[in-house]
Amino acid sequence: MDWSQHALPPMRFEPRFGDRVVPAFVERPASLWAMIAQAVVQNGDGEALVCGDVRLTWREVAQRSAKVAAGFAKLGLAPGDRVAILLGNRIEFVVTMFAAAHAGLVTVLLSTRQQKPEISYVLNDCGAKLLVHEASLADRVPDAADIPDLKDRITVSDDGTSQFAALLDNPPALAPAEVREEDTAMILYTSGTTGRPKGAMLAHCNIIHSSTVFVSCLKLTKADRSIAAVPLAHVTGAVANVTTMARCAGTLIIMPEFKASEYLKLAARERVTYTVMVPAMYNLCLLQPDFDSYDLSSWRVGGFGGAPMPVATIEKLDAKIPGLKLANCYGATETTSPSTLMPGELTAAHIDSVGLPCPGAEVLVMGPDGRELPRGEIGELWIRSASVIKGYWNNPTATAESFTAGFWHSGDLGSVDAQNFVRVFDRQKDMINRGGLKIYSAEVESVLSGHPAVIESAIIAKPCPVLGERVHAVIVTRAEVNAEALRAWCAERLSDYKVPETMALTATPLPRNANGKVIKRQLRETLSAVGT
Repeated sequence: MDWSQHALPPMRFEPRFGDRVVPAFVERPASLWAMIAQAVVQNGDGEALVCGDVRLTWREVAQRSAKVAAGFAKLGLAPGDRVAILLGNRIEFVVTMFAAAHAGLVTVLLSTRQQKPEISYVLNDCGAKLLVHEASLADRVPDAADIPDLKDRITVSDDGTSQFAALLDNPPALAPAEVREEDTAMILYTSGTTGRPKGAMLAHCNIIHSSTVFVSCLKLTKADRSIAAVPLAHVTGAVANVTTMARCAGTLIIMPEFKASEYLKLAARERVTYTVMVPAMYNLCLLQPDFDSYDLSSWRVGGFGGAPMPVATIEKLDAKIPGLKLANCYGATETTSPSTLMPGELTAAHIDSVGLPCPGAEVLVMGPDGRELPRGEIGELWIRSASVIKGYWNNPTATAESFTAGFWHSGDLGSVDAQNFVRVFDRQKDMINRGGLKIYSAEVESVLSGHPAVIESAIIAKPCPVLGERVHAVIVTRAEVNAEALRAWCAERLSDYKVPETMALTATPLPRNANGKVIKRQLRETLSAVGT
């Protein structure tokens, strides 16, 4: 099964990044700025950005971005230079990103959760010339002596002292800089769960392809209205939200931070039709006592990824918002967001799958010997498509280790069945080997998430002198519940060897890195420190 029964724009094979040949959409804008210019032609007077009391049309956004691009030129920035963005979810984030596209600059997206040493590493590694940052985060910005390449810093604030206003006080730059499709448009540093973070280079053509996949598969148009509730500095925010809404010339409603009660108010008031969030956000919305009082009838596409959606959550949403189709999407920074998408009408029938390979994407399952495994067997997922990046910034060794003939080695263990549905079980390094029996943490976490008292959980290996490893669960609970009750819940739904033998119950959220992924390494260190 594939996307061929959906009316998709025509594709053809094209060379990419030298020696790759991948299917690409025939009709497409030539650059990120060309995509924004198309949105102006298509829907110039339509709402583009909404944040708080500010509402901007596509024409106004393009105009502001061209003014900021002129400001960048005044600072002496030239095409190919790197501009780092350390901003929360706000209009200036999008305008800076679009202005950089106009000026042919490369945006480097930093998370507001990153600390000074992490920020220093990224700024030095990418050689950023300019940093646009929240004035409130000034104490996180490294000293000038520690980041010698950084020539300028511009603060953004809402209190009238924002230096960003000076960038807007320019006549708009006229002609956009000339860029090639394969030029890097953004650098996003991957989680760095092992070693130093790596700068994934997202080219213009990668971003345009991924945005077109979302628009065509989810049938998005200029009438669609999306809430960006995830961080814009993450690939999901930057691509599934910002550039996807530019591709369809729809409206992006920006939430400074996710709060379930505020999300519901905003979704009802703004007549939201589309969003991409993590499953926990949907769950938190459903837990709001006044959920039923909101009119969410306009909401038709609910994308999710990063974790399995509990069956109970899917069933509740179906009962409460019958017009909402949930679409699982699986991807990574290296795949410019989506590698697979689940057609909304198939979600219920394939609850344990992350969907079908996106149009033009190939997903292989490879064994430890580097050979493809038969359908249904579990191995490492390798992914190739027009969305897969060319490699890591200034890091040929990591690029050579992670890419083979255009296929990115995901590090995820999964399978592809006879009908092409992809399943993801675990990170290779997170799989637990209990006396030769393999346990995928995602499966146990999914079962625990169905329990009404569980907010989230993480399954890790606990060293054992006899079996090698045993199953340990760290569980964040919202109500009084004991380990025995949770173990009984698991025992009814899992093979006996998969049931957690030890549990740590807590009310404290799990530790996450800047991209929102649970840091299991930290949980393992805590476990070994307490010696349980």
